[in-house]
Amino acid sequence: MATPTTERAKGPTGQLTMYTTSWCGFCRRLKSQLAREGIEMVEVDIERDPAAADFVMSVNGGNQTVPTVTIGDEVVLTNPSAKEVKRHLAELAAKG
Repeated sequence: MATPTTERAKGPTGQLTMYTTSWCGFCRRLKSQLAREGIEMVEVDIERDPAAADFVMSVNGGNQTVPTVTIGDEVVLTNPSAKEVKRHLAELAAKG
């Protein structure tokens, strides 16, 4: 699955992208928690990027639910906890 952003945050597990809005408290909290853990990501505001909004709706049953997080090309998470993101990153790192 391709994500509509051209920016990339690379790490041993690939790219982590978080789709957000400026007013989303859950997004701010998750972004802060990931930053404390040293987890890099690309943030995409779906209110400023129509292609990103379309992508978020395509993976959330037509809803613009944020935060939506993608990890590489394999994982899409809707409103995940930082713990859940870390678990998926660790699983991808273990694969290889």
